[in-house]
Amino acid sequence: MTLRISKLSIRQNDKWILKDAAFECERGEIFGVVGENNSGKSTLLHLLDGSLTATLGEIFHEGTNIVKQSKEKRGFTSLPAETKAKWPGLFAKSETPVSGSEAKRALIEKALKEAESVVLLDNVFFDFDRNALDDIFALIRKTVAERNLHAIVATSDDEVSFGLCDRIGVLYDGGIVQVGTPRDVYQNPNSVAAARALGRNNLITSRRVSFTNQSVFEFHTLTGEHRLRTDKVERRLLGAINQNVTLAIRPEHISISFGASFPEDNLLKAEVVGVQYLGATTRLRLNAGGLPLEALVLRLVGLNIGDECMVGLPQDRIIVLKD
Repeated sequence: MTLRISKLSIRQNDKWILKDAAFECERGEIFGVVGENNSGKSTLLHLLDGSLTATLGEIFHEGTNIVKQSKEKRGFTSLPAETKAKWPGLFAKSETPVSGSEAKRALIEKALKEAESVVLLDNVFFDFDRNALDDIFALIRKTVAERNLHAIVATSDDEVSFGLCDRIGVLYDGGIVQVGTPRDVYQNPNSVAAARALGRNNLITSRRVSFTNQSVFEFHTLTGEHRLRTDKVERRLLGAINQNVTLAIRPEHISISFGASFPEDNLLKAEVVGVQYLGATTRLRLNAGGLPLEALVLRLVGLNIGDECMVGLPQDRIIVLKD
C-alpha cells in the first residue's frame, strides 16, 4: 500500500509554511524529504504524524484519508529532531557509560521496533561518525524492508540522502519541486532549488543569445561576459531571447586543460584563488574574469594559488535550469 500526500498545506500567522506539497512513499521504501534549513521539513513530518493540523490537503494511508485523524489514532512512530535534548540523560542510571551515538542508535532501534506501519525520522543523524552512520543506515534499510514499513526521513545532509534514501523529494518554497532517486536529482535537477539541494554546483546567471532552431545554444554570462555553449537543453526552459536563465555545471565536470582542446570545451582563462585538499579529491576555487567557479579534481599537479590555467566547461555537461 502507498502513503500518499496530496496538496498538503499549512498556514501560520498569515504565511504559508507548506503549500500543495505532494509525494508518495511505498511500503518498504525510505523516502527522504530534502531541503535547506527552515524549508518546512519538520513541519511536514509533524503534519504526517498528527502533531499539527493541515490547513488544506489530504494524507492517504492504506487507502483512507487520515488528514483529520488525531495523532493517537494514526499511530505513526515519530522520532523528532528535538529528541536531541533528551539524549544526554537517557542512560544516566546505567553503570556502563554510553556514548551519544549509542544512545541515538538505541532510540532509532526502538522507533523501528515500535513502528506498526510508518516511521518518521527528523534530522536524527547528526553527530554519528562515518562508521556508526554506515551501521545505522544498514540497520534501517534492513528493518524497513523486513517489516515492510513506510520510512520518511527529513534531512539536509547529502550523506543521508545518498547513503540511506531510495528516493527523495526536494522541498522548496513550501512545495515538493522534484522527486526521484538521489542520483537522478543530482544528475538531472529540474530547477535551481533542486540543483542546490544535493552536492555542490556552479550556478551561472546567463542570457541566451542564439535562436531556438539551433541544435546547440549559446549563452552570455552576466558575470565575466563569457560565451558558453550547451546542447543539454529542454526547449521549454529557454524562455525569451535575452531573458536571464541559470546554467548549472557540477565541479567534477569542469576540467583543467593542459593540452589540445576543442570548441565544445567552452574554454575559459582562470586564476586559481583557492585549493582545498579533501583526501581522494581536491577542490579548486577559480576566478574566470570575475566569474567564480569550483572544480573538483582527483589529482592536482603543477597548480598553486595565484597561477593561471584554462578550464573547460563541456557543453554536454551544462544544464539550463528554471528558477
